Amino acid sequence: MTLHPVQAFDDNYIWVLDDGLRAVVVDPGDARPVAEYLSARSLVLDTILVTHHHGDHVGGVAELLRQTPARVIGPATEKLPVPVERVRGDDTLNLLNDNVHVRVLDVPGHTAGHVAYLVESGSLRAPILFCGDTLFSGGCGRLFEGTAAQMLTSLDQLAALAPGTLVCAAHEYTLSNLKFALAVDPANTALAAHQATCQQLRAKAQPTLPSTIGLERQINPFLRVREPAVAERVARHADLPEQTAVEVFAAMREWKNVFR
Repeated sequence: MTLHPVQAFDDNYIWVLDDGLRAVVVDPGDARPVAEYLSARSLVLDTILVTHHHGDHVGGVAELLRQTPARVIGPATEKLPVPVERVRGDDTLNLLNDNVHVRVLDVPGHTAGHVAYLVESGSLRAPILFCGDTLFSGGCGRLFEGTAAQMLTSLDQLAALAPGTLVCAAHEYTLSNLKFALAVDPANTALAAHQATCQQLRAKAQPTLPSTIGLERQINPFLRVREPAVAERVARHADLPEQTAVEVFAAMREWKNVFR
């Protein structure tokens, strides 16, 4: 199996997983770079996975279907531009001639019906998480439709996955996320080391993704809201009278929204 991020727009990644013949494409906001990638490698589009309804994740689906018939799978409750096979949390899928097994996770917060896909196969070196805009390296998505409590529950679910799980987020936001993370968690040496690594990668125009769940547990402040040092710093910044996990998360997300 080959996993590759196809770049689109300014900072989107459209993930492609293939077996050398057929490909699964995740969140194709733009058809052109996907079609070019598949054509250059003589891959047949087999399945499109959609995590949520935003245009930069679904804008290329209709055009890809005009070029090649494919199975399209998407969240049960989101309005999508084409008919799709609707899935929800705990549904399972078998893709690429049943060689790739996928578990669907409900992860509301960024949008009301956002889902993620956990891919497991004996031919993969580690499970793969296609998490859309719920989890980023060093950060998380904005709360456009869901609540802080929903998003924290979603992130807790993802953080509980196996440490080696590859995190395939949909945007190259890592450096800006890590800058904020260091403001929240300045004594975190793992975070500082990871920032240096990512700066080197971006200087070479290389992606910082995939990350891993184990790494994100160490460096992502949105997965660390219950760490005393993180909670106390957020509480001081937001003048929180209490420090429940949801309150810390909500205050941290608001801080990130205006952080420069």
